[in-house]
Amino acid sequence: MELRTIKTFHTIVQSGSFYKAAEILNYSQPTISMRIKQLEQDVGAQLFERGKKLKLTRAGRLFHERAGQLLAQYEVLDHTLADIRQGQAGLIQIGISEPTASLIFPAVLRGFLNDYPDMSVNVSVDDANTCSRKLLEGTIDFAVCGEPELILENYFDPFFHDSLNVIVSDRHPLAAKTSINLEDLENECLIFTPANCPIRIQIEQHLQRAIGSRYRKMELTSSMAHQYYVRENIGVSIFTATAHSEPIGGTKVIPIRNLTISPPVGLLTNQKEEHFDSATKDLISRIISRFQRDPH
Repeated sequence: MELRTIKTFHTIVQSGSFYKAAEILNYSQPTISMRIKQLEQDVGAQLFERGKKLKLTRAGRLFHERAGQLLAQYEVLDHTLADIRQGQAGLIQIGISEPTASLIFPAVLRGFLNDYPDMSVNVSVDDANTCSRKLLEGTIDFAVCGEPELILENYFDPFFHDSLNVIVSDRHPLAAKTSINLEDLENECLIFTPANCPIRIQIEQHLQRAIGSRYRKMELTSSMAHQYYVRENIGVSIFTATAHSEPIGGTKVIPIRNLTISPPVGLLTNQKEEHFDSATKDLISRIISRFQRDPH
């Protein structure tokens, strides 16, 4: 029984199909099918129910549980051997959401790479749900993001809660105020992130309670671009204090008195943190310390 065959089985179950597993592992579908056939012969039991829908047999469910533990232990061993062979050399693949990716992480990464010159770090800038999916696929090691939709295999541990402000053009009438209420946004054009963003949904729920539907909407998928559209007085944007920590010229950040939303930022993993190598643990610690010290 080969480790790569066990990994193939585990990837099929995690991804939900033979086709997706073939894409993730970069194998042909006949190769995937052949390995599962060989694995079932080695195990001496059928692991998948035969039919259109992917479903594990009782033996398959038990094998999946044990296979996951085996692969996790092998990954720990592999990281340990790599540390022994190469010192602190290696590759960390991290997923990060905005604004952390642009405003917080670069300074953290600079210090980390100064101390670990033989380490390489790849950064994927994505929303929380995309980070969660990539973590499940194994294309990133961990993520720093907001809370994603719940997935059984992934764990979200918040370490910071942000606050929300409104950013307006310095030519906007609201720019004369030092703070506002949601009611002051009646008839304004609100620039929002995509409709499936959990924070946007919460903001709109608060707006509905305060002013009903008496506001206009514009959707702008790049959160870090909002301030540039605001500067041109196209609309106003409600966003985190971290995102507004370095406002551009021509804009003003104003606190909202009656908006009690505290968006979480946290560590997203699909394994216990102690399984990470020492360098990855140190990078995680530096990120958390940066937030807890003064994210703004």
